[in-house]
Amino acid sequence: MDEDGDTIDFLLSTKRDQKAAIRFLKKAIRQHGVPEKINADKSGANAAGLKAFNSDYSTDIELRQVKYLNNIVEQDHRRVRQRTRPMLGSKTFMSAAKTIAGIEMMAMINKGQIDMQGSTPFEQFYALAG
Repeated sequence: MDEDGDTIDFLLSTKRDQKAAIRFLKKAIRQHGVPEKINADKSGANAAGLKAFNSDYSTDIELRQVKYLNNIVEQDHRRVRQRTRPMLGSKTFMSAAKTIAGIEMMAMINKGQIDMQGSTPFEQFYALAG
């Protein structure tokens, strides 16, 4: 989470290892700045990646592997799972990423996180995606 309260919800990766965790963390920091704390699951790759990042870049980012904090993030993914499970799968990584981005955008509109006064959710989605 950065100072604006933004969160990064998920990572699409073919492998879940320390190098992948470090790459994701660097990308997230470039886009959102250095966080004070990170909520993650009990993955050893996340812990090892953050420990390596902290030592390499002299940062002091706290990793919180608390189940109930991560469950808040996982609940948001329920909508993505419901939409993607009946699909036959994506042919490319890019099409999967765009599909999930659209689902996430629609969820943000429905939760009131994006509000364009006087527009229906469909009109808001179309304005943002188009």
